Amino acid sequence: MNQLNEIKLRQCLVDLHPADIAEVLPEVALAQRVRVMRAAGPEKAALILYELDRDIVPPLLEALGPKRLAEVLNDMSDDDAADILGELPEPQKDQLLSLMEATEAADVRELLKYGKDTAGGIMTTEYVSLKEDMTVDEAMATLRQMGTEVETIYYVYAINEQAQLTGAMSLRELILAPLDARIEQVVNRRVITAHAWDDQEKVARLVAKYDFIAIPVVNDDNQLLGIVTVDDVLDVLEEEATEDILKLANVDAEGQDLVETSPWQRATRRLPWLIALLFGGLIAGNVIKEFSGTLEKVTALAFFITAMAGGPGNAATQSLALVVRGLATGEVDQRRLLKAVFKEAQVGIIVGLVSGSVLAVVAYLWQGETSLGLVVGLALAINITISTMLGSFFPVIIHRLGADPAVASGPFISTLMDVTSMFIYFSLATWLLL
Repeated sequence: MNQLNEIKLRQCLVDLHPADIAEVLPEVALAQRVRVMRAAGPEKAALILYELDRDIVPPLLEALGPKRLAEVLNDMSDDDAADILGELPEPQKDQLLSLMEATEAADVRELLKYGKDTAGGIMTTEYVSLKEDMTVDEAMATLRQMGTEVETIYYVYAINEQAQLTGAMSLRELILAPLDARIEQVVNRRVITAHAWDDQEKVARLVAKYDFIAIPVVNDDNQLLGIVTVDDVLDVLEEEATEDILKLANVDAEGQDLVETSPWQRATRRLPWLIALLFGGLIAGNVIKEFSGTLEKVTALAFFITAMAGGPGNAATQSLALVVRGLATGEVDQRRLLKAVFKEAQVGIIVGLVSGSVLAVVAYLWQGETSLGLVVGLALAINITISTMLGSFFPVIIHRLGADPAVASGPFISTLMDVTSMFIYFSLATWLLL
């Protein structure tokens, strides 16, 4: 029976893609996970391991044992192995590196020197580089030898004696080149590169802008260190988008797993911001208190407080999200920042006038007082215009200061607009109705 189960397991591993296996593994017991990883063989186990959620990796690594794990890491791409090892404690990391093949371990150690969010941290050292004085015929022979050992051969890179990058070309261009031509004669000299310490988000924008499948990574001396491939860029884009969305809500990206993390852990990460914003709400309440005399004489004003607070807050959050997205994707650069803010201000005026007019009509039909409709409509129009400008301008200021504009969060802007809206609303009411 055990032999039959083993045959079925192996057939399942042959039929399923590593990503599909990684999706199923969290649903089974640890012993079953280990059995699957052992039956898969080092090469496929390496692909499965990288696809797994990071939360279940540590216990699986411990259960596999150092020797087996070292075999799996040897079959992983260098950058993937570095990602796995980078999350382990130093003693365990050193032990595994000592058990890996010498050349693989050296490449992984080189990658571990760089920050995990840099080009060096996400690059792979498995690429094809060719000496400039090679002929195309010699280059093709080299490709046939190295093809199974590198992550991608869509691009080949020319280097000189100092390992400096001097050109690049696609595999198609290489195949179509005359066999007796030297590499230096057929490569493209103008090469878009990333520096090893560039932020991964910048690298992702370069790949997206130029539609690359891979981009070379160099150091200060223009020496070729590795390449960042498009699959890594997709991971970066997902990671950065998730991080920005969470920051917009003042939620820390770390420790927010909805299943594995305890409610207490998640609550303690959110409480500091929420408590701070609570005091912001108290300030808005104090503004209303200062105008209590106006509210007592015109009690109908109380009916519109929620609309006066919610509308501008929502408008500010919308503008904030658009500008933060533009800054993150590079769509809004330094030259276009003020233009983007000006455009949002125009949108704010239009939305404010329309919304204010609707609320003014509602107020007039409800109370039959033109002055009340004028106050409510004018206040909402002014507040939405101001909120749209603040929502678009605040992340620009944060960006200019060198900080992440995503921290200019929706809750912060909403609280700021609560205070501002109440002050404008009751100031206009005091001036026009009393």
